[in-house]
Amino acid sequence: MPLHFFEAELAERRAAACRLMEQEGLDGLLMFRQESMYYLTGYDTFGYVFFQCLYLGADGRLVLLTRAPDLRQAQQTSMIPDIRIWVDGPDAEPARELRAILEEAGCAGKKLGVEYEAYGLTAANGKRLDAALEGFCSLADASALVSKLRVVKSPAELDYVRRAGELADAAWQAALDTAGPGAFEGDIMAAMHGAIFRGGGDDPGNEFILGSGPGALLCRYYTGRRNLDPQDQLTLEWAGTYRHYHAAMMRTLPIGDPLPLHREMHAVAQDALLAVEDSLRPGQTYGEAFDAHGRVMDAAGYQAHRLNACGYSLGTTFAPNWMDWPMLYHGNPVVFVPGMVVFCHMIIFNSEAGVAMTLGRSSVVTEKAAEPLSAAGLELLNR
Repeated sequence: MPLHFFEAELAERRAAACRLMEQEGLDGLLMFRQESMYYLTGYDTFGYVFFQCLYLGADGRLVLLTRAPDLRQAQQTSMIPDIRIWVDGPDAEPARELRAILEEAGCAGKKLGVEYEAYGLTAANGKRLDAALEGFCSLADASALVSKLRVVKSPAELDYVRRAGELADAAWQAALDTAGPGAFEGDIMAAMHGAIFRGGGDDPGNEFILGSGPGALLCRYYTGRRNLDPQDQLTLEWAGTYRHYHAAMMRTLPIGDPLPLHREMHAVAQDALLAVEDSLRPGQTYGEAFDAHGRVMDAAGYQAHRLNACGYSLGTTFAPNWMDWPMLYHGNPVVFVPGMVVFCHMIIFNSEAGVAMTLGRSSVVTEKAAEPLSAAGLELLNR
């Protein structure tokens, strides 16, 4: 099974991580984020739900500690040369086994970074890790170290991102072809996923969001499916996913004739989206892009109906969500750099009127204007 990137690119990513470690005074990094492992080595698994750690030394040494089901997974999907297995059992202590590996690597008395902010490191396992390494070495939170590298995509990564955008458009067209009065929400969801899988795409980092009627005002997945009424509204948030790279989109689709409020809210959402996308320029910040959203929404009288964030970075992410660092909110000082990928979502929920409107798409930050990853128009459609 081939790697999805040339080994030279993976090697340069690891070298960049080592340079960052040196700048931060770290002798090594203990990775628990699957995104980091995939980004640096190609390793692809959902085995991070158990104790699993990839050690990267400042000298470039790599050692993976994982469970038996992931031995062949690592061998076939990554270039990791040294794979160690901890054995399940009532007295298993993988953190202690990790300490032995680190002792072998000469880490005694050294300073190691830890990805504490990781879905692959539960609070319980974090306590076990700290206890196992107490007195052996010093630990520092380095959760963002690899994320700072991942946020700017290489040309090869952008190829995958653009393919993800094409798959997102295919899913949107499938939704348009399936939705309408009486349509079953499950059929719409199946059509969207089917379009992505037929195009060679992957499972997304989190569930697609689909809600109609009052559920159109929810921006989280929930269980339960219904048939659309003759006069209804359908909110969709989804992502095309290719090689784990995401390109997200969001739309609210009126069923039947749109209400006057749907039209008004859509006009505001479209103006806000274009204002935010115009702010995705080198030298401007994530906070300034959010402020562009706020100015348009608030001037139109929608401050009470908007959210306090309007998007986030996208990249190669694993369950439980596709959201990546950093986020679009007021005051965020992170500066846009060419090669970043940003999902901008305009969400207006008028709970008093029971009316929803959303509009969102992903773009690549370039040297000039942002490059939308979707070829779909922004006009208000209905079914």
